Amino acid sequence: MNKSRQQELTRWLKQQSLISRRWLMISRLLGFVSGALIIAQAWLLARILHHMIMENIPREALLLPFVLLVLVFILRAWVVWLRERVGFHAGQHIRFEIRKHVLDRLQQAGPAWIQGKPAGSWATLILEQIDDMHDYYARYLPQMALAVCVPLLIVVAIFPSNWAAALILLFTAPLIPLFMALVGMGAADANRRNFQALARLSGHFLDRLRGMETLRIFGRGEAETESIREASQDFRQRTMEVLRMAFLSSGVLEFFTSLSIALVAVYFGFSYLGELNFGSYGMAVTLSSGFLALILAPEFFQPLRDLGTFYHAKAQAVGAADSLKTFMETPLAHPEQGEREINDKEPVTLTARDLFITSPEGKILAGPLNFSLEAGQRVVMVGQSGSGKSSLLNTLAGFLPYTGSLQVNGVELSQLHPESWRRMMSWVGQNPQLPAATLRENVLLANPHASEQQLQAALDNAWVSEFLPQLPQGVDTVVGDQAARLSVGQAQRVAVARALLMPCRLLLLDEPTASLDAHSEQRVMQALTRASTQQTTLMVTHQLEEITDWDAIWVMDNGQIVEQGSYQQLAAAQGPFARLLANRQEEI
Repeated sequence: MNKSRQQELTRWLKQQSLISRRWLMISRLLGFVSGALIIAQAWLLARILHHMIMENIPREALLLPFVLLVLVFILRAWVVWLRERVGFHAGQHIRFEIRKHVLDRLQQAGPAWIQGKPAGSWATLILEQIDDMHDYYARYLPQMALAVCVPLLIVVAIFPSNWAAALILLFTAPLIPLFMALVGMGAADANRRNFQALARLSGHFLDRLRGMETLRIFGRGEAETESIREASQDFRQRTMEVLRMAFLSSGVLEFFTSLSIALVAVYFGFSYLGELNFGSYGMAVTLSSGFLALILAPEFFQPLRDLGTFYHAKAQAVGAADSLKTFMETPLAHPEQGEREINDKEPVTLTARDLFITSPEGKILAGPLNFSLEAGQRVVMVGQSGSGKSSLLNTLAGFLPYTGSLQVNGVELSQLHPESWRRMMSWVGQNPQLPAATLRENVLLANPHASEQQLQAALDNAWVSEFLPQLPQGVDTVVGDQAARLSVGQAQRVAVARALLMPCRLLLLDEPTASLDAHSEQRVMQALTRASTQQTTLMVTHQLEEITDWDAIWVMDNGQIVEQGSYQQLAAAQGPFARLLANRQEEI
């Protein structure tokens, strides 16, 4: 990562800090108060030691300074604790807002855009990389201000009693950030490579884990295990590279800190021996001034040492910000969104003229398309995989951009408010997604306010009631992660029940019977055939046996509709549909 890119990412990180500016200011203020208490604590301790050693004042007479010293110590501990709490709250607030912006961006991008990357990489981006910016906001940013003001405050406190010790501290302090910066130049780049390796490993592992059954059946289990091992080793090496940077930075920091404190100690040692007679404004160097300088010398460098400790947090945050900023600023060719609404009581008619469907990156996926789907009509789309069928459904759902004309009841789809339009449609895909905890909650996602009677009717119509007695808690059974408690056919029937529960004007079906056994396929098709008569319906399928009584069939090939007509017409035409039908019969 070049220097200009690091500076750009650092500016972006600082811009995000405005989200919690008030809490960061309170954190800095508490740090300044803690620095003032350090000076008060050191001054009290130096005075007590001077009175006891040089003036032989009895301990009983020093009771009040002792009490004040203890109170200052307790107050400082409380301020440090409060500052940690405030810093954590600031970092938490900023992470929450950044994550919210990222999720909003993902929602804008839509499912068609998100599917272009493995799920594990999105999990790394949203969870780990945002969390890794916490210490930057909670500690590093406030410490940047304290690393300047607290040492200056200590120099001001030491200067009236001994200007030589103050100058030693003042002139040796710049060495620490200088060498720390030299050592840490590659830390951000190492962290960026580490995050990229983690994202690859996460996506690689999750994809292989989901396909473990297929990999083992085809004898690829050991090979993929070795591939994951190599990816893990690569990530381990990059992590150790980051740790080496962190330890080297800390080592350099401790060396120059120790060297500077040693210079102060040597100066006072030779002064007490009478070898050095400067620094105390023409007077003898007192024990009190020596104790004050030596007690405050480590505290002078402590803010710089803390900054060095948190410098790794900055490098980590810069590495994380690289992916985040790139994602947030990537142009999204998402569909245009209007504000118009149409009457949700009217049946839906779809009309396309010279319609071209494009990917989020602008690549043409299908087109030109010309069709008319009349209100209440039931149409089936068939064709080879990759011919553009699912792309058309994604466009109708508002997830893919298009050019040309696609009208809903005479209104251009791009002019409709997306949420208003989606409330008029229902959808069943080939991979049922049941994100809620229980079967009941997954069905009610479509209509949370549905009555028990409406819920039961949807369960009956989708043939979910057929297998409910087999479940331990019936409709309140926890389905588990990825619907592990249900078979694929049962999960698909639950998805159908969810679609049937929401009254709609357009029903979109994308391979609803794919990967189902014969019994589940029969039940799902019975439910969908009955439901398809209640609104305009468009179904994508490879199953050609159950569509003989549908109103029309569209045959897609290479992104275009090459045939339209009824089942009987197309079967007799000896065209693309007839060839698909023949191939299907051969497979059976």
